[in-house]
Amino acid sequence: MSDLPRKAVTRTAKLAALPLGFAGRATWGLGKRIGGRSAEIVARELQQRTADQLFKTLGELKGGAMKLGQALSVFESALPEEVAGPYRAALTKLQEAAPPMPTRTVHAVLEERLGEDWPELFLEFEDKPSAAASIGQVHRAVWHDGREVAVKVQYPGAGEALLSDLTQLSRFARLLGPLIPGMDIKPLIAELRDRVSEELDYELEARSQQEHAEEFADDPDVVIPGVVHQSDQVLVTEWIDGVPLSEVITDGTQEQRDRAGQLLARFLFSGPARTGLLHADPHPGNFRLLPAETKDGEAGQWRLGVLDFGTVDRLPGGLPQPIGDSLRLTLAGDAEAVYELLREEGFVKESIDLDPNAVLDYLLPIIEPAQVEEFTFTRSWMRNQAARIADLRSPAHQLGKQLNLPPAYLLIHRVTLSTIGVLCQLGATVRLRDELESWVPGFLPSEDLPVEDLPVEDLPVEDLPVEDVAIADLPEQEQRVGDAAAGA
Repeated sequence: MSDLPRKAVTRTAKLAALPLGFAGRATWGLGKRIGGRSAEIVARELQQRTADQLFKTLGELKGGAMKLGQALSVFESALPEEVAGPYRAALTKLQEAAPPMPTRTVHAVLEERLGEDWPELFLEFEDKPSAAASIGQVHRAVWHDGREVAVKVQYPGAGEALLSDLTQLSRFARLLGPLIPGMDIKPLIAELRDRVSEELDYELEARSQQEHAEEFADDPDVVIPGVVHQSDQVLVTEWIDGVPLSEVITDGTQEQRDRAGQLLARFLFSGPARTGLLHADPHPGNFRLLPAETKDGEAGQWRLGVLDFGTVDRLPGGLPQPIGDSLRLTLAGDAEAVYELLREEGFVKESIDLDPNAVLDYLLPIIEPAQVEEFTFTRSWMRNQAARIADLRSPAHQLGKQLNLPPAYLLIHRVTLSTIGVLCQLGATVRLRDELESWVPGFLPSEDLPVEDLPVEDLPVEDLPVEDVAIADLPEQEQRVGDAAAGA
């Protein structure tokens, strides 16, 4: 029944052709240069051919190959412009489109998962998919109660294909490395592989999406479509229109770019605080910019629509407080305190000794957007950061090699980097510090917090509830006696 190419030999051969194709085109380019054509023209043609093959192969295979392409696409802003140009269009395509499943396959999956009478569940159903992604495709439809819905249908055999692709791609990680200079692709592939089982589980996705939809139901800035129906390999959610973020990146006005960037940052930092979940797949294909309407029916500010909750990080207490603490201490220039905190959290292993001031110098350029009231994210800024860390001769590269990324922070780190990549693609001016102050525990020192947000033990005596004043004013020994009496 499956039309997803998943035979190991076939898929392996297609993936193996990628590095072989890179080598073959390099030989072709050398021949062209010997023939008298300029190196610049030949290099441009070479990059374009590589981008075309990359898109064709990853897009056709869907599965893990396409998932890697989507992950890489948000990092293109780190590439030098002469390299990024030919890849940008090809990688962006992976965010929104892939060759669709045949209609007969879609109907077969719906019949198997929703029953033979599945057409009765819909007043309308569009056989042509509106979007296709790495493990499934989306069809626009009208539910039997009249609601417009998105029907997400999982590719048969998607699980096997994902695991097979990512295993195969990990063997080529070294050869794929030049696509994003300075980035180690192997850990990215390993992490994607670890998340496969979650993304294939539509029940888990439905639960995560519904939790977000309920929390953001009345939010003026963020729109999360509610879940309408879920079964194995089929997920039905409310439909939302809007401009895909990939289109805002290519054709949006500066107003749209800035608004999209601000809301993307707001959603990234507020989501964990409000739901205990971190949306962990922030590529542009998963976001829409929606026009808002005022009570008078006139256009208001744009809102951000968020799709695809197949991959989330569970953070019951919100983002870990050491993130806010380390940002605050770094901005304050407290090298010793930052270094001690990084060591406690496992970013610096016990067996390694580093110069705290060197660590501070390494971190400060990265958190530049948090130092000012508003910051304009640009591809050139991203490229400068990537080049600083990737340069084998730079102190930043030497220090970065000695730092460690604890497993608990792995997904948070990738989501943050990916979001910054999207902000740079947008060229958005964002008040990032506002979002950090509002949503990241520890970013503001306790004396800057509103009184109502302080723990009781940190409140000044004059602000304590009446029942707490007597004990708070007592010497420590008497406080313990009072606490014991209260417990009794």
